[in-house]
Amino acid sequence: MNIVFMESLGMDEKAVRNACRTLEGMGHRVRFYAERSEDEAELIKRAENAEVIVISNVPLHKSFFDACPALKMISVAFTGVDHIDLNACREKNITVCNAAGYSTRAVAELSIGLMIAVYRKIVEGDKDVRAGGVRRFLGTELGGKTVGIIGMGAIGQAVARLVQAFDCKVIAYNRSPKEVAGVEFVDKQTLFKKADIVTVHIPLTPATRGFVSTAEFALMQPHAILINTARGPVVDEDALFEALRNNQIAGAGIDVYGQEPPLPAGFELFDAPNLVMLPHEGFATCESFAARLGIVVNNIEKWLAGTPQNKVD
Repeated sequence: MNIVFMESLGMDEKAVRNACRTLEGMGHRVRFYAERSEDEAELIKRAENAEVIVISNVPLHKSFFDACPALKMISVAFTGVDHIDLNACREKNITVCNAAGYSTRAVAELSIGLMIAVYRKIVEGDKDVRAGGVRRFLGTELGGKTVGIIGMGAIGQAVARLVQAFDCKVIAYNRSPKEVAGVEFVDKQTLFKKADIVTVHIPLTPATRGFVSTAEFALMQPHAILINTARGPVVDEDALFEALRNNQIAGAGIDVYGQEPPLPAGFELFDAPNLVMLPHEGFATCESFAARLGIVVNNIEKWLAGTPQNKVD
């Protein structure tokens, strides 16, 4: 099999080669590209004659798959797969496996970090000190707050465990019934009405696009804040801007957007008050990248053995 790592995945070639020793020992050819590219012509060139590719969150469209007839399997070094044309993969019988679980702890911890950054105005405080200033704000404590978690998959449940350590009450909304220790499940409207902090942990699908929009912000308490470390389009950015500008909510912390950073000059949310913005780094830790490499390689090994894991239907 011709196996192509279409990008470095944040690891050097030596680490990738070490992870692929079993595959190469079985006679499979592994190629590695250090530089990330989103140019489709370049991606097609890299995938030429490849039967297996490894990719993170680079978009792959039908035209890419049409140009890569040898392709049989994609090991996605990411949890979400909304950037891949899954219909084209189904039509061409290409197996898609994701790296489920590699960044659960990383994203959950960053969600807590954003809560504290918004509540304690950490970004503003840093700027003040560097400008020779003094404290201008009173912060807010996380302890004792009601945290509303949207989506109780692995990351949502990890966030629930962490905030309970801060003595928070946890309520949650999930599309299917679940039982999680210490968590009260409520309907969507109740969550937005009662939560001091709303934190989003659902995948992007046609049903979840714009899941948090004008109507939801109208339900939130004026002192409440929103955290989004899931997918950008799950939260309507225009509605978020208006909610912050009109003081419908007290603040927000976001790591994801309708497009991948770098964001364009004049991006509307740059002018939103009480907003902490990060460059989509929730998944990016040394520990998670090492785990991710192991998962994507193991996905390939399992698929070759006829027992695929983490398969996306």
